[in-house]
Amino acid sequence: MAVGLLFKVSAVPFHAWVPDVYQGAPTPITAFMAAATKVAAFGALLRLLYVAVPGLKDEWRPMLWIIAILTMALGTFAAVTQRDVKRLLAYSAVAHTGFLLTGVIAANESGASGTLFYLAAYGFTTIGAFALVGVVRGADGLEAGELARWAGLGRRHPVTAVVFALFLLSLAGIPLTSGFVGKFAVFSAAAEGGAVPLVIVGVLASAVAVYFYAKVIVLMFFTDPPADAPAVVPPSGRTVAVIGAALAITFVLGMYPQPLLDLADAAAAFLR
Repeated sequence: MAVGLLFKVSAVPFHAWVPDVYQGAPTPITAFMAAATKVAAFGALLRLLYVAVPGLKDEWRPMLWIIAILTMALGTFAAVTQRDVKRLLAYSAVAHTGFLLTGVIAANESGASGTLFYLAAYGFTTIGAFALVGVVRGADGLEAGELARWAGLGRRHPVTAVVFALFLLSLAGIPLTSGFVGKFAVFSAAAEGGAVPLVIVGVLASAVAVYFYAKVIVLMFFTDPPADAPAVVPPSGRTVAVIGAALAITFVLGMYPQPLLDLADAAAAFLR
């Protein structure tokens, strides 16, 4: 059961499908897999480990320690080498799975509520990021997936580049974004649950992750555009609404997270 759910959340070593599927699937489907599927699978994982077999936590926690460390490490360092924006976000998703597992490993109520908050924050940010990826297209009408083609996007389409950069900053866990609060919540719960070494690994992996997110931002704003530079196609009203809502939620949860934290605490009542 655990292996099946860890496959769904893209934990190492069950992650191999993620980069190819994220890159090859239509972007709306990729966004759904990256957000909704991960939320549902982590919900099932919490129910399995916290409700069905809580008495076996001394058996399943060591397994998850190893998987979480491998997931954070591989996802982070593989993302550094990517040259396609969707593959970069795919390995970023793998790394975030590792961060989320630190909350699960806490095996306490704070871990459950922190994981739920992180899932909500990550889900909205990811949907917004992929929605933006879908509107950056070449002259042939196809998505401009290659990162090199995003060079200079901030000079030609500053609003799109700024919004995408803000989503990346949230994924990096920069303060005043929902990503920062989510990471703080799961790392605090893990430390409370006695997993301090795991928190140290998570913080180090987060520091490395800032590099590849910043690399994309530098590429968009401080690099000359290529000859085949893509353009931003006019998005539909629904796409604008999705991106706007995702951006607003990302920063509202970063600056005023308490209502959702309270809701997550209430949702963790299944532990009582």
